[in-house]
Amino acid sequence: MSADVLQAFSNMMDIRLILLIFLGVAIGIVFGSIPGLTATMAIVMFLPMTYTMTPLYGISMLVALYIGGISGGLISAILLNIPGTPSSIATTLDGAPMAKKGEGGKALGTGIFFSFIGTLVGVAVLVILAPLLAKVAIKFGAYEYCALAVFSFSLVIALTGKDMVKGLMSVVIGAMFATVGLSPMDSISRFTFNNVNLTAGFKLLVFLIGLFAITEVLKFAEDVRKDIRFEIKDDVKIRGLGFSVKEMTGQLGNALRSALIGLGIGILPGIGGSVSGMLAYTVAKNSSKYPEKFGTGIMDGVVASETANNATIGGAMIPLLSLGIPGDGTTAVLLGALMVHNVAPGPLIFTKNGVTVYGVFIAMVIASAAMLVLEFLGLNIFVKILKIPKNYLFPIIVVLCAVGAIGDSNRVFDVWGILLFGLVGYALSKAGFSLIPMILGFILGPTLELNLRKASSLVQYDALSILQHPIAIAFLAVTVITVILNIRANLRQADSILVQEE
Repeated sequence: MSADVLQAFSNMMDIRLILLIFLGVAIGIVFGSIPGLTATMAIVMFLPMTYTMTPLYGISMLVALYIGGISGGLISAILLNIPGTPSSIATTLDGAPMAKKGEGGKALGTGIFFSFIGTLVGVAVLVILAPLLAKVAIKFGAYEYCALAVFSFSLVIALTGKDMVKGLMSVVIGAMFATVGLSPMDSISRFTFNNVNLTAGFKLLVFLIGLFAITEVLKFAEDVRKDIRFEIKDDVKIRGLGFSVKEMTGQLGNALRSALIGLGIGILPGIGGSVSGMLAYTVAKNSSKYPEKFGTGIMDGVVASETANNATIGGAMIPLLSLGIPGDGTTAVLLGALMVHNVAPGPLIFTKNGVTVYGVFIAMVIASAAMLVLEFLGLNIFVKILKIPKNYLFPIIVVLCAVGAIGDSNRVFDVWGILLFGLVGYALSKAGFSLIPMILGFILGPTLELNLRKASSLVQYDALSILQHPIAIAFLAVTVITVILNIRANLRQADSILVQEE
C-alpha cells in the first residue's frame, strides 16, 4: 500500500496533469453554473476525449469535472435564484435572499469556501473507508454479489419516493435494456432481431449519453419558444473570503454536521446531493437558536447546503470504488469511465489498480484546491458565461454527444442508440419516473443475472449452501426489512391523504 501511495504521489507531480485538473474544474464550474447543464452532462460529453489518455489522466480529469460541476451550481443559485445543478437547490433558500440584501459577495464566499471544506472531508473519509470496505468485499462470491444487487435495487426503489411501483418499473426497464445481446453464461442471442449491431448489446456510454444529455436537450426544447429572462447580478465582488474569521468559527459545528449528513447520503445508492443539501439545511434549521431567520438570507443555510452536497462526492465514491455500485447518477457515469479505462471497480481495485486509485484520491484534493482558487479569482468570468443563451449551447452539446457515441465503438449505429435512450428517458421523466433506478438496473442487471445463475447452480448441488454465506443472508434480511418499512410508510402516507380529503 505504501509503495502504491508513493508511486501515486510521484505520478501526480506532473505539471501537465495538474493543469488538466485545473481545466477540468473550470469546465465543470461552467457546466454547474449554467441552469440545465450539470456535472453529469459534462462528464458524459468529455468522456470520449479521455480515450487516448492514460487511466490516471482520464479519470483525474473526469473527477475534476465532477467536483467543479457540483460546486459551480452555487453561482446561479445565489445570483439567479435558480440552482445550476440539483445539488444546489437548498442554496437558493438563503443564498438568493443574501444577494438581494446586498450580501452577494458574502454568500458566494461562504458557498465557495464551505464547498471546499465539504469536498475535503468527503475525500478524507473516502481514503479511510474505501480500502476497508474493499477488504470486506474481497470475500464476496456469487451469493454475496447476487444479494448485494437485490439490496441495491430495493434501496433505490424505496428512495424514489411515494411511488415504489414506478421505481421498480424503472429498474426493470434498465435491466431489460442490459439483456440485449449475447447471454453472459451461454452466449445465446437475445432481443437482437437478427440485427448484427445489437449482438454486442448497448454500450453503457451510449445509454448514459442518451438518458442524461439528450433527455435534457428534449426537456429544454419544450420551452424554447418561451421568452425567459433572468436578472443576473454581475456587479458582485468578494473582499477576502467574504466573511470574518469569527463568522467562520461560528459555522464549524454546522459544517461538520452537514458534511457527515452529505457523506451518509452519498454512500446510499441513488439519492444524490440534492437530498443531502435539503436534509442538511433542514437539520441546521431545526438545530438553530434562530430558526425563524432561515430563508431570510443568513449564511447558516448556505453553509449547510454547500458543505453537505460537496461532501456527498466523497461518500458516493466509496461504494463506487469498493463495490462497483454508483452512489448517484454522476458516479454511474464515472463507473462507465472506469470500465472504459480498464479500471475494474470492486473488491480488487486496490490490489490491481492501487497506484491509479490513490492517484485519483490525490487528484480530488488538487481539484478541490483548484475549485477554491478558480471560483474566487474567476467569478466575474463565470458570471458572464451565465448570459450565453442555451439555444446556442445545446446544439453543440448534441453534436459532441453524437461524436462521443461514435468514438466509443466506431459505429454510427450508436448515434441511433443515444437518440433511442433520449426519447425513452424523456418519455419516462414526463410520466413521473425517476431515471436513477433505470441506470442502476442497466448497470447492476448483468451482475444480478450472472451471479443469480451461478448461485442457482450451487443450490442444485447443495440446497443449504447459502447458510454458509452470512453476508448474503444479512443483505437479504436488510432488503426485506427495507421493503417492509417503506411499504408501511407509503401506506401511512396514503391514509393521511385520504383523511385530509375527507
